[in-house]
Amino acid sequence: MSSREVWTKGEVAVKRYLAEKGYEILCENYTAKTGEIDLIAKEGETIVFVEVKARESSAFGEPIEAVTPQKVRKITLTAERYLLQNRLTNASVRFDVAEVLMGKIRYTQNAFTLNDAAKYRKY
Repeated sequence: MSSREVWTKGEVAVKRYLAEKGYEILCENYTAKTGEIDLIAKEGETIVFVEVKARESSAFGEPIEAVTPQKVRKITLTAERYLLQNRLTNASVRFDVAEVLMGKIRYTQNAFTLNDAAKYRKY
């Protein structure tokens, strides 16, 4: 299976997982010039930005290890763009990472914050 197929299968599994947990999926694969966010969901009043990392094996490390400081920076910049576009600048937000490894989901809430991302920003 290609890496794209693994990722697509992983994203479908994560969407199902989130729906089962009561999340509302607001957007899939949101793209802006600053980057892309795999899933944007709502849990209660919180807007949740979800980075999906899927792998068939951990031979090259755990999926969450692919969420580098540069990736965090891109995700948060893109999230800010989404919030501005949708007039949600006062919303409560959270950044989660969903790892899919060999068909199993490991979900990390609050994997990083806007404050964490600020230290990676280039001004």
